[in-house]
Amino acid sequence: MIASAASTGKGPSSVVGGPPHCPVQVDPLAALRTPVEPPWDVYLTGTVFLDIIFTGLDSAPVRGTESWARGMGSSPGGVANMATALARLGLRTSLAAAFGDDHYGEYCWDALEQGEGIDLTPSRTVPGWHSPVTVSMAYEGERTMVSHGHEPPPEEPAPDCPPRARAAVASLEPGRRAPWIAQAAAKGTRIFGDVGWDDTGAWDLAGLADLEHCEAFLPNAEEAMRYTGTTCPREAAHRLTEHVPLAVVTLGADGAYAVDRRTGETAEVPAIAVEALDPTGAGDVFVAGFVTGTLADWPLADRLAFAGLTAALSVQEFGGSLSAPGWAEIGAWWRRIQSYEEQDPTALRRYAFLGRLVPEESARPWPLRRAVPTIGFRRSA
Repeated sequence: MIASAASTGKGPSSVVGGPPHCPVQVDPLAALRTPVEPPWDVYLTGTVFLDIIFTGLDSAPVRGTESWARGMGSSPGGVANMATALARLGLRTSLAAAFGDDHYGEYCWDALEQGEGIDLTPSRTVPGWHSPVTVSMAYEGERTMVSHGHEPPPEEPAPDCPPRARAAVASLEPGRRAPWIAQAAAKGTRIFGDVGWDDTGAWDLAGLADLEHCEAFLPNAEEAMRYTGTTCPREAAHRLTEHVPLAVVTLGADGAYAVDRRTGETAEVPAIAVEALDPTGAGDVFVAGFVTGTLADWPLADRLAFAGLTAALSVQEFGGSLSAPGWAEIGAWWRRIQSYEEQDPTALRRYAFLGRLVPEESARPWPLRRAVPTIGFRRSA
């Protein structure tokens, strides 16, 4: 298992200009871009939450008592976690979501559009709609969340005609089809299916009707085993390829396992040992890393390793979307681990592909940006 580290970094020759307030970043698809390509690399739709994160708690809050947190932060959450992770990895990302016309909605819109360079053209502001809010309390490497929100607007974006994109990440819901998924797939968009816990308890793959349009399906081990009726996550991954070409099963502390039915290839990459401060959004970051590697045509094992690395870096920072690493953080990690004299050479070779991708070193501080303490603060000039 490879050691973890954090340091500094900056961009190489293959870079694109970032949005205001964002650093220059690597374009992992630079060699594949053509004049006739889709305008967007990845399309997303879903609900944006305002996340308020309390950190530095010694234990879980106890009923009837008051707990004080040593730190707090705020950031866009929900589908914004995935969108931010993709954008920070250099993918041109378009998001369709509803935003409230309150201060929370304005803050989230600004943070995503101006702060991260995410295209919000398909999104809209809904007058009088209260922005959904989640309060997350991080302690002992875990989290406890309390959320509040009203019924989503009747026309919450999931447009019937999504923009042309190389890929889309779709959250599959049991017993429900999302028309935009089939329409996007028909235009050549590669669909990556994500899934949440099945509250119905049915765990019926036939209920995930849109899985038929997916190129890849990325459940965690427990979800994969429940959907396939198996007791081994690796066996579950193989069973899933009867329904989708590529199955990727995350194994928690044991890493991830993937099976590609089209090539017969399998890959397994162990997890990176880190001190997890806050797991919020780690699954989204993993998916973003895997999508990036897939669109860049990397080998399957490299895609798994990269996805696991980005997720590991994210849990070392508090917050959801704002803990997602960019290429500066990835480059800093790669340089730092090579400086360890007792580092496992086999583990180093596993991540050697980063050498041709990461930015050159600079004095830019770590991390990319933390969640700010309160929404009312302005960035200094």
